[in-house]
Amino acid sequence: MTEHEVVVLDASALLALLGDEPGADAVIDVLPRAIINTVNLAETVGRLADHGMPEPSIREAIQSLGLDVRPFDEEAAWIAGGLRPKTRSAGLSLGDRACLAMAKSLGLPVLTADRAWADVDAGIDVRLIR
Repeated sequence: MTEHEVVVLDASALLALLGDEPGADAVIDVLPRAIINTVNLAETVGRLADHGMPEPSIREAIQSLGLDVRPFDEEAAWIAGGLRPKTRSAGLSLGDRACLAMAKSLGLPVLTADRAWADVDAGIDVRLIR
């Protein structure tokens, strides 16, 4: 990635960063230029809550990162729905397709920890963090 390249973050990449997991360094490198959509933000919040993190702590941790949070809008919904046939065999979820839809609509690469995405040919630049 170039120094000024904007990327779309998948929830798995953000969770890797917040959990200091392998691949976190790759996310740190793009954080100042990272975009996440509201669906993937909700997925991240839910996973952290599942692990017992209190909502105020979740909010503080995520907001401190200064992410550019974008809404999941009608156009993204059309793109995500259209990606289902291409992603079904890889087992991608609606949240996964929401992330891919944002990347596709903005013409940006997407950063994920989910290796199944590498097998999807949807015309989107998918980059694995580990």
